[in-house]
Parts: sequence; C-alpha cells; structure tokens
Amino acid sequence: MAKPRIAVVLFQLGGPDSLDAVNPFLTNLFRDPDIIDFPLAKIAREPLARYIAFRRSKKVGAYYRRIGGKSPIGALTDLQARALEAELRKSIDAKVFTAMRYWHPLTEETVSEIEKESFRSIVLLPLYPQYSKTTTGSSVNEWNRRFRTNRENRLPVRLIEHFYDHPLYIEAIVENINATLKRFGRSDEKEIHLVFSAHGVPVKVIESGDPYQRQIESTVRLVMERGGWGCPHHLCYQSKVGPSAWLKPSLDETVHSLAANSVKNLLVVPVAFVTEHIETLHEINIVTREEAERLGIQQFEMMPALNDHPKFIRALADLVIRAVRGGHSM
Repeated sequence: MAKPRIAVVLFQLGGPDSLDAVNPFLTNLFRDPDIIDFPLAKIAREPLARYIAFRRSKKVGAYYRRIGGKSPIGALTDLQARALEAELRKSIDAKVFTAMRYWHPLTEETVSEIEKESFRSIVLLPLYPQYSKTTTGSSVNEWNRRFRTNRENRLPVRLIEHFYDHPLYIEAIVENINATLKRFGRSDEKEIHLVFSAHGVPVKVIESGDPYQRQIESTVRLVMERGGWGCPHHLCYQSKVGPSAWLKPSLDETVHSLAANSVKNLLVVPVAFVTEHIETLHEINIVTREEAERLGIQQFEMMPALNDHPKFIRALADLVIRAVRGGHSM
C-alpha cells in the first residue's frame, strides 16, 4: 500500500505504565494549565504540581497496585488505534496514532512520529465522547503548542470535537448494557437500577459555558431511549479532586441514597469512559463495589468500557471519514 495520506491522532488521558511512573504522571497532570489555573499560576504551577504529585503518589500508587500495578489505558488505546486503522483502510488511506495527554506517548512524541512520514492532512479524534475544556480542550491546546512549534508548513488539521450522540456509539453502549443485564438472571428490570457515572468537572467550568454536562445528559437520554428498558436510571459524577464544588450528585452519594431506599440491584454504566482505566477498574469496580456490598446491595455489576467494541470502532471510523470528506480545518 502507498504511504498513508491521512494521519489520525487519537487523544487520550494516558496513565502510568508502572508504579514508578505514578509520580511523573501525576506531575504532568497537575501542571496542565487547563486543570490548574489561578492568579499567578504561571509562576506557582510547576512547584505546586510537584508538591501535589509527591503528596498523592503513595496513595494513588496503592490504587494502581490493586489493578495490576499499572494503567491498562495505553495498551487498550493502542488496541483501539489498530482496530480503527483496519476499519478505515476499507475506505481511505490512513494511519492511526495515539497521543496521551499525561504519559507516553506524549503529544510531542506523536508529532515527531507524524513528521517522519508524508501525509496530506491530519484528523484529531479525542476519545472523549462529550466535549470539555478539561479533556478535549486540554489535548487540543497541547497539540497546538507542539504542532505549531515543530512545523513550518502546517498540514490541514481537522478536529472532531465530540461524538456523544453518534448512533453507533449509542448502540455500542446499549449492547454492553444488555450483555451486563444478563448477569442479573430472572430479576425484574424494574428492580435493577442503572447508575450512569461520568467523570466530574468543577461547577465553575460548567458555569463558564462548558457543554460537558449537557452532552452527558443527552447521551444518557439517547441510551435510555434506544435501550427501551424498564429499569429506573440515575446520573451521577465521580473522581472529584480538591475542595472546589464539582458536579453532583456523586457516585458515592447516589449509591448511599439507593441503598437507603432498599434498592438491591445496581448496574453502573461508566458513560463517559470508552477505555478501562483506574476510574472504572478501581474507583467503580473495587471501591464502589465494596461500599455497595457494605450498604446491603445484593448484586452490583459494572458495564465494561467500550474498548474495541466493533460498533464503537465503526462509529470512530465514520467520524474520521466524514471529517476527511467534508470537515473544516483548524
């Protein structure tokens, strides 16, 4: 096959690939200007990031130890990239790269790899279904810093901002929910509560105009409409960090409330996560599971992340092809 003409870059959070990588991973996270921003932050951000990472590394490292000593997100994102490339090559000449925001391969490393080959255009595809300045926005800002610095003659770059309502993405979630519901045997659907859990963001981010919460709510509505279940459902948020107000209710509050109302069957749907990582494998499937069991929940299940679900990969391919054929450059 001739040299690929389209470079597709999958943006993802990234995660430590060993326990030794936890501290530098956290340092990269907390030095992100789209995460840590306040008056005089330009001066204080670096020492503050190193301090926070130092304080949190031991605790967070223990979390990773419980899920195998590293994050699976790197390997799983690479799996998604290879599956997407195979799907795309049925229609267009494309090569898929990954660019992690806080761990290898970092964006600057991916830019260097792209520069070694000849491409006609680039498509940026953040693996965040719902747009937020803290995720997609941060990855795009980092891309712009690195790409503009490293190239004199820039290629056309097209950005896919979100895919929270893509029909195949919705169908993939519905299929994973249906597969997980089978674990409840003959239980009446009305007795199984679906708990959609999304990564939280500070309230001030939403108040500034960020569409994340609205898009999360739309995804949940579309999934429930497409699924047609008789299950009660709830939306909550997880992974709060720091003292500021974040979106509510939290996952922990939701589980406590349901248990207090004698609910016995919970199926948690990690609605904003397309790849297994610490928030699903540890925060939901270990910590929340243990708390739910302590509170009297009889059956607790977690829908697996989409990972390389065939319909999800087809959704990503459709997004790329549409961008190539009719998108606008950045």
